[in-house]
Amino acid sequence: MRAVVIHAAKDLRIEEVAPVAIGPREVLVRIEAGGICGSDLHYYHDGGFGTVRIREPMVLGHEIAGTVEEVGRDVTGLVPGQRVAVNPSRPCEHCRYCREGLHNQCLDMRFFGSAMRFPHVQGAFRQSLTVDERQAVPVAPTLTIAEAAMAEPLAVCLHAAHRAGPLLGKKILVTGCGPIGALCVLSARYGGAAEIVATDVSPYPLRIASRMGASRVIDVGREPEALVGYAADKGTFDVLFEASGNAGALRGALDVVRPGAVAVQVGLGGEMTLPINTIVAKEIQLRGTFRFDDEFRLAVDLMGKGLIAVTPLISATLPFDRAVEAFDLASDRGRAMKVQLAF
Repeated sequence: MRAVVIHAAKDLRIEEVAPVAIGPREVLVRIEAGGICGSDLHYYHDGGFGTVRIREPMVLGHEIAGTVEEVGRDVTGLVPGQRVAVNPSRPCEHCRYCREGLHNQCLDMRFFGSAMRFPHVQGAFRQSLTVDERQAVPVAPTLTIAEAAMAEPLAVCLHAAHRAGPLLGKKILVTGCGPIGALCVLSARYGGAAEIVATDVSPYPLRIASRMGASRVIDVGREPEALVGYAADKGTFDVLFEASGNAGALRGALDVVRPGAVAVQVGLGGEMTLPINTIVAKEIQLRGTFRFDDEFRLAVDLMGKGLIAVTPLISATLPFDRAVEAFDLASDRGRAMKVQLAF
Protein backbone atom coordinates (compact mmCIF):
# COMPACT_ATOMS: atom_id res chain seq x y z
CA MET A 1 0.00 0.00 0.00
CA ARG A 2 1.00 3.65 -0.21
CA ALA A 3 1.48 5.97 2.74
CA VAL A 4 2.51 9.51 3.69
CA VAL A 5 6.03 9.21 5.16
CA ILE A 6 8.13 11.90 6.82
CA HIS A 7 11.92 11.49 6.54
CA ALA A 8 13.05 14.85 7.93
CA ALA A 9 11.85 18.44 8.10
CA LYS A 10 10.30 19.39 4.75
CA ASP A 11 10.96 15.88 3.40
CA LEU A 12 7.50 14.35 3.01
CA ARG A 13 7.06 11.50 0.55
CA ILE A 14 4.40 9.15 -0.78
CA GLU A 15 5.93 5.69 -0.48
CA GLU A 16 5.09 2.02 -0.51
CA VAL A 17 4.83 0.44 2.95
CA ALA A 18 4.20 -3.17 3.89
CA PRO A 19 0.79 -4.19 5.24
CA VAL A 20 0.58 -5.61 8.77
CA ALA A 21 -1.11 -9.00 9.19
CA ILE A 22 -4.08 -8.92 11.56
CA GLY A 23 -4.07 -10.81 14.83
CA PRO A 24 -7.01 -12.71 16.33
CA ARG A 25 -8.42 -9.61 18.04
CA GLU A 26 -7.48 -7.07 15.40
CA VAL A 27 -9.21 -5.59 12.37
CA LEU A 28 -8.01 -4.24 9.05
CA VAL A 29 -9.46 -0.80 8.27
CA ARG A 30 -9.44 0.76 4.81
CA ILE A 31 -8.57 4.37 5.60
CA GLU A 32 -10.74 6.93 3.82
CA ALA A 33 -10.14 10.24 5.61
CA GLY A 34 -7.31 11.63 7.72
CA GLY A 35 -7.00 15.05 9.34
CA ILE A 36 -3.68 16.89 9.52
CA CYS A 37 -2.91 17.73 13.16
CA GLY A 38 -0.62 20.34 14.68
CA SER A 39 1.84 17.61 15.68
CA ASP A 40 1.96 16.40 12.05
CA LEU A 41 2.82 19.97 11.05
CA HIS A 42 5.62 20.12 13.63
CA TYR A 43 7.17 16.98 12.14
CA TYR A 44 6.78 18.45 8.64
CA HIS A 45 8.23 21.88 9.37
CA ASP A 46 10.71 21.17 12.16
CA GLY A 47 11.36 17.42 12.14
CA GLY A 48 9.76 17.14 15.57
CA PHE A 49 8.88 19.23 18.61
CA GLY A 50 10.70 19.90 21.86
CA THR A 51 13.18 17.07 22.40
CA VAL A 52 11.20 14.70 20.15
CA ARG A 53 12.95 14.25 16.79
CA ILE A 54 12.43 12.09 13.72
CA ARG A 55 15.18 9.45 13.78
CA GLU A 56 13.81 7.13 11.10
CA PRO A 57 11.19 7.39 8.32
CA MET A 58 7.73 7.48 9.89
CA VAL A 59 4.20 7.34 8.52
CA LEU A 60 2.36 10.39 9.83
CA GLY A 61 -1.25 10.76 10.92
CA HIS A 62 -3.61 9.84 13.75
CA GLU A 63 -6.96 11.54 13.00
CA ILE A 64 -8.51 8.87 10.82
CA ALA A 65 -11.66 7.01 9.84
CA GLY A 66 -12.56 4.35 7.31
CA THR A 67 -14.27 1.02 6.67
CA VAL A 68 -13.52 -2.37 8.19
CA GLU A 69 -12.20 -4.74 5.51
CA GLU A 70 -11.24 -7.82 7.52
CA VAL A 71 -11.63 -9.01 11.11
CA GLY A 72 -9.57 -11.44 13.21
CA ARG A 73 -11.03 -14.78 14.20
CA ASP A 74 -11.84 -13.72 17.80
CA VAL A 75 -13.30 -10.30 17.00
CA THR A 76 -16.88 -9.68 18.11
CA GLY A 77 -19.02 -6.62 17.41
CA LEU A 78 -17.29 -5.58 14.21
CA VAL A 79 -17.94 -6.87 10.70
CA PRO A 80 -16.49 -6.12 7.26
CA GLY A 81 -18.18 -3.14 5.65
CA GLN A 82 -18.70 -1.32 8.95
CA ARG A 83 -17.60 2.33 9.01
CA VAL A 84 -15.44 3.26 12.00
CA ALA A 85 -13.53 6.09 13.60
CA VAL A 86 -10.14 4.84 14.73
CA ASN A 87 -8.81 5.73 18.18
CA PRO A 88 -5.06 6.28 17.71
CA SER A 89 -4.27 5.38 21.34
CA ARG A 90 -3.24 1.84 22.21
CA PRO A 91 -2.46 1.69 25.95
CA CYS A 92 -0.73 -1.36 27.39
CA GLU A 93 -3.54 -2.14 29.90
CA HIS A 94 -0.94 -3.49 32.36
CA CYS A 95 1.02 -0.55 33.83
CA ARG A 96 0.09 1.15 37.11
CA TYR A 97 -1.78 3.98 35.36
CA CYS A 98 -3.78 1.69 33.09
CA ARG A 99 -4.79 -0.32 36.16
CA GLU A 100 -5.94 2.93 37.78
CA GLY A 101 -8.04 3.78 34.72
CA LEU A 102 -5.70 6.58 33.59
CA HIS A 103 -5.11 5.15 30.14
CA ASN A 104 -3.94 8.48 28.69
CA GLN A 105 -0.99 8.32 31.14
CA CYS A 106 0.02 4.79 30.09
CA LEU A 107 3.74 4.10 30.58
CA ASP A 108 3.90 2.04 27.38
CA MET A 109 1.44 3.91 25.15
CA ARG A 110 1.57 3.29 21.42
CA PHE A 111 0.08 6.34 19.71
CA PHE A 112 -0.09 6.41 15.90
CA GLY A 113 2.45 8.64 14.17
CA SER A 114 4.60 9.38 17.21
CA ALA A 115 8.39 9.71 17.40
CA MET A 116 8.33 9.87 21.20
CA ARG A 117 9.68 6.32 21.31
CA PHE A 118 12.16 4.43 19.16
CA PRO A 119 11.50 2.58 16.96
CA HIS A 120 8.80 5.14 16.20
CA VAL A 121 5.13 4.21 16.25
CA GLN A 122 4.14 4.32 12.60
CA GLY A 123 1.10 6.42 11.77
CA ALA A 124 -2.21 6.05 10.00
CA PHE A 125 -1.90 8.10 6.79
CA ARG A 126 -1.91 4.95 4.68
CA GLN A 127 -4.41 3.12 2.54
CA SER A 128 -5.14 0.47 5.15
CA LEU A 129 -4.33 0.02 8.82
CA THR A 130 -4.33 -2.88 11.29
CA VAL A 131 -5.72 -1.92 14.71
CA ASP A 132 -6.91 -3.57 17.90
CA GLU A 133 -10.66 -4.13 17.79
CA ARG A 134 -11.11 -1.73 20.73
CA GLN A 135 -9.64 1.09 18.66
CA ALA A 136 -12.29 0.81 15.92
CA VAL A 137 -15.44 2.64 17.02
CA PRO A 138 -18.53 2.25 14.79
CA VAL A 139 -20.05 5.50 13.56
CA ALA A 140 -23.69 6.38 12.94
CA PRO A 141 -24.96 6.15 9.35
CA THR A 142 -25.78 9.86 9.48
CA LEU A 143 -22.12 10.76 10.01
CA THR A 144 -19.84 11.47 7.06
CA ILE A 145 -16.42 9.86 7.03
CA ALA A 146 -14.87 13.34 7.21
CA GLU A 147 -16.78 14.06 10.42
CA ALA A 148 -15.79 10.67 11.82
CA ALA A 149 -12.13 11.58 11.31
CA MET A 150 -12.69 14.59 13.62
CA ALA A 151 -13.36 12.33 16.61
CA GLU A 152 -9.76 12.49 17.85
CA PRO A 153 -9.36 16.29 18.11
CA LEU A 154 -12.89 16.58 19.49
CA ALA A 155 -11.99 13.97 22.14
CA VAL A 156 -8.98 16.09 23.14
CA CYS A 157 -11.28 19.04 23.82
CA LEU A 158 -13.95 17.00 25.58
CA HIS A 159 -11.21 15.74 27.90
CA ALA A 160 -10.11 19.34 28.48
CA ALA A 161 -13.72 20.24 29.33
CA HIS A 162 -13.83 17.28 31.73
CA ARG A 163 -10.67 18.58 33.40
CA ALA A 164 -12.31 22.00 33.81
CA GLY A 165 -15.31 20.64 35.70
CA PRO A 166 -18.95 21.77 35.30
CA LEU A 167 -19.39 24.50 32.67
CA LEU A 168 -23.13 25.11 33.01
CA GLY A 169 -23.79 28.83 33.33
CA LYS A 170 -20.07 29.68 33.42
CA LYS A 171 -18.21 32.50 31.68
CA ILE A 172 -15.47 31.01 29.51
CA LEU A 173 -12.35 32.45 27.89
CA VAL A 174 -10.64 30.52 25.07
CA THR A 175 -7.24 31.83 23.96
CA GLY A 176 -6.04 30.56 20.60
CA CYS A 177 -8.64 29.53 18.01
CA GLY A 178 -6.90 26.96 15.88
CA PRO A 179 -8.80 23.67 15.47
CA ILE A 180 -8.31 22.73 19.14
CA GLY A 181 -9.35 26.15 20.43
CA ALA A 182 -12.42 26.17 18.19
CA LEU A 183 -13.36 22.69 19.43
CA CYS A 184 -12.94 23.94 23.01
CA VAL A 185 -15.49 26.63 22.14
CA LEU A 186 -17.79 23.92 20.81
CA SER A 187 -17.29 21.74 23.90
CA ALA A 188 -17.96 24.67 26.24
CA ARG A 189 -21.12 25.55 24.35
CA TYR A 190 -22.29 21.92 24.59
CA GLY A 191 -21.47 22.01 28.31
CA GLY A 192 -23.91 24.88 28.85
CA ALA A 193 -21.57 27.86 29.14
CA ALA A 194 -23.41 31.17 29.49
CA GLU A 195 -20.76 33.25 27.74
CA ILE A 196 -17.72 32.32 25.64
CA VAL A 197 -15.10 34.87 24.60
CA ALA A 198 -12.49 33.63 22.12
CA THR A 199 -9.23 35.36 21.19
CA ASP A 200 -6.67 34.91 18.42
CA VAL A 201 -4.25 36.97 16.35
CA SER A 202 -5.82 36.07 12.99
CA PRO A 203 -9.31 36.94 11.73
CA TYR A 204 -9.99 33.69 9.84
CA PRO A 205 -10.01 31.32 12.84
CA LEU A 206 -12.06 33.84 14.79
CA ARG A 207 -14.76 33.73 12.12
CA ILE A 208 -14.87 29.95 12.53
CA ALA A 209 -14.98 30.29 16.33
CA SER A 210 -18.06 32.48 15.96
CA ARG A 211 -19.73 29.77 13.91
CA MET A 212 -18.79 27.22 16.59
CA GLY A 213 -20.64 29.17 19.28
CA ALA A 214 -18.40 31.93 20.65
CA SER A 215 -20.39 34.84 22.12
CA ARG A 216 -17.64 37.32 21.25
CA VAL A 217 -14.37 37.03 19.32
CA ILE A 218 -11.40 39.35 19.76
CA ASP A 219 -8.47 39.83 17.42
CA VAL A 220 -5.81 40.61 20.02
CA GLY A 221 -3.32 41.31 17.25
CA ARG A 222 -5.39 44.33 16.24
CA GLU A 223 -6.92 45.07 19.65
CA PRO A 224 -4.28 44.16 22.24
CA GLU A 225 -6.15 45.98 25.03
CA ALA A 226 -9.58 44.51 24.28
CA LEU A 227 -9.50 42.15 27.28
CA VAL A 228 -8.60 44.84 29.80
CA GLY A 229 -12.22 45.56 30.68
CA TYR A 230 -12.67 41.97 31.83
CA ALA A 231 -10.04 42.51 34.57
CA ALA A 232 -12.38 44.74 36.64
CA ASP A 233 -13.13 43.55 40.18
CA LYS A 234 -10.35 40.95 40.07
CA GLY A 235 -11.58 39.34 36.87
CA THR A 236 -14.58 38.00 34.98
CA PHE A 237 -14.09 34.49 33.63
CA ASP A 238 -14.80 31.31 35.57
CA VAL A 239 -12.83 29.04 33.25
CA LEU A 240 -9.92 29.54 30.87
CA PHE A 241 -9.01 27.16 28.05
CA GLU A 242 -5.55 28.26 26.92
CA ALA A 243 -5.15 26.62 23.50
CA SER A 244 -2.39 28.67 21.92
CA GLY A 245 0.59 27.44 23.92
CA ASN A 246 1.76 31.06 24.01
CA ALA A 247 3.15 32.32 27.32
CA GLY A 248 1.86 35.83 26.68
CA ALA A 249 -1.66 34.55 26.11
CA LEU A 250 -1.63 32.64 29.40
CA ARG A 251 -0.15 35.56 31.31
CA GLY A 252 -2.75 37.99 30.00
CA ALA A 253 -5.60 35.57 30.58
CA LEU A 254 -4.71 35.11 34.26
CA ASP A 255 -5.40 38.83 34.75
CA VAL A 256 -9.00 38.49 33.56
CA VAL A 257 -10.10 35.28 35.28
CA ARG A 258 -11.89 35.68 38.59
CA PRO A 259 -10.67 34.41 41.97
CA GLY A 260 -11.03 30.65 42.20
CA ALA A 261 -11.12 30.26 38.43
CA VAL A 262 -9.97 27.09 36.69
CA ALA A 263 -7.29 27.56 34.02
CA VAL A 264 -6.89 24.55 31.73
CA GLN A 265 -3.66 24.56 29.71
CA VAL A 266 -4.51 22.78 26.46
CA GLY A 267 -1.82 24.08 24.11
CA LEU A 268 1.78 22.90 24.32
CA GLY A 269 4.27 25.73 24.44
CA GLY A 270 7.42 24.60 26.17
CA GLU A 271 8.83 26.33 29.25
CA MET A 272 6.90 29.35 30.59
CA THR A 273 7.42 31.91 33.33
CA LEU A 274 4.22 32.16 35.36
CA PRO A 275 2.96 35.03 37.57
CA ILE A 276 2.91 32.99 40.76
CA ASN A 277 1.72 35.92 42.88
CA THR A 278 -1.38 36.27 40.70
CA ILE A 279 -2.07 32.53 40.83
CA VAL A 280 -1.67 32.47 44.62
CA ALA A 281 -3.57 35.68 45.42
CA LYS A 282 -6.52 34.80 43.18
CA GLU A 283 -6.42 31.10 44.15
CA ILE A 284 -6.42 30.12 40.48
CA GLN A 285 -6.50 26.39 39.79
CA LEU A 286 -4.04 25.66 36.97
CA ARG A 287 -4.74 22.27 35.39
CA GLY A 288 -3.09 20.32 32.62
CA THR A 289 -4.92 18.17 30.11
CA PHE A 290 -3.35 15.41 28.03
CA ARG A 291 -4.96 13.57 25.11
CA PHE A 292 -8.14 11.67 26.13
CA ASP A 293 -9.54 8.30 27.17
CA ASP A 294 -13.27 7.48 27.19
CA GLU A 295 -13.90 10.83 25.51
CA PHE A 296 -13.12 9.28 22.10
CA ARG A 297 -16.26 7.15 22.14
CA LEU A 298 -18.17 10.09 23.58
CA ALA A 299 -17.03 12.26 20.66
CA VAL A 300 -18.24 9.68 18.13
CA ASP A 301 -21.54 9.36 19.99
CA LEU A 302 -22.19 13.11 20.26
CA MET A 303 -21.47 13.69 16.57
CA GLY A 304 -23.56 10.68 15.56
CA LYS A 305 -26.55 12.00 17.51
CA GLY A 306 -26.21 15.44 15.94
CA LEU A 307 -25.47 17.08 19.29
CA ILE A 308 -22.14 18.50 18.13
CA ALA A 309 -21.38 19.70 14.58
CA VAL A 310 -17.75 19.86 13.51
CA THR A 311 -18.19 20.49 9.79
CA PRO A 312 -17.43 24.28 9.97
CA LEU A 313 -13.87 23.32 10.89
CA ILE A 314 -13.17 21.23 7.78
CA SER A 315 -11.62 23.69 5.36
CA ALA A 316 -10.45 21.41 2.54
CA THR A 317 -9.95 17.79 1.50
CA LEU A 318 -7.12 16.81 -0.84
CA PRO A 319 -6.05 13.43 -2.26
CA PHE A 320 -3.31 11.94 -0.09
CA ASP A 321 -0.85 11.87 -2.97
CA ARG A 322 -0.99 15.70 -2.79
CA ALA A 323 0.13 15.60 0.84
CA VAL A 324 2.79 18.31 0.52
CA GLU A 325 0.22 20.72 -0.90
CA ALA A 326 -2.23 19.74 1.85
CA PHE A 327 0.38 20.26 4.59
CA ASP A 328 1.29 23.68 3.20
CA LEU A 329 -2.37 24.66 3.13
CA ALA A 330 -2.91 23.38 6.69
CA SER A 331 0.00 25.58 7.78
CA ASP A 332 -1.70 28.73 6.52
CA ARG A 333 -3.91 29.96 9.37
CA GLY A 334 -5.24 32.70 7.16
CA ARG A 335 -6.90 30.17 4.84
CA ALA A 336 -7.44 26.90 6.64
CA MET A 337 -8.44 25.30 9.91
CA LYS A 338 -8.63 21.54 9.45
CA VAL A 339 -7.30 20.08 6.21
CA GLN A 340 -8.01 16.42 5.55
CA LEU A 341 -6.49 13.86 3.22
CA ALA A 342 -8.69 11.52 1.19
CA PHE A 343 -7.36 7.99 0.73
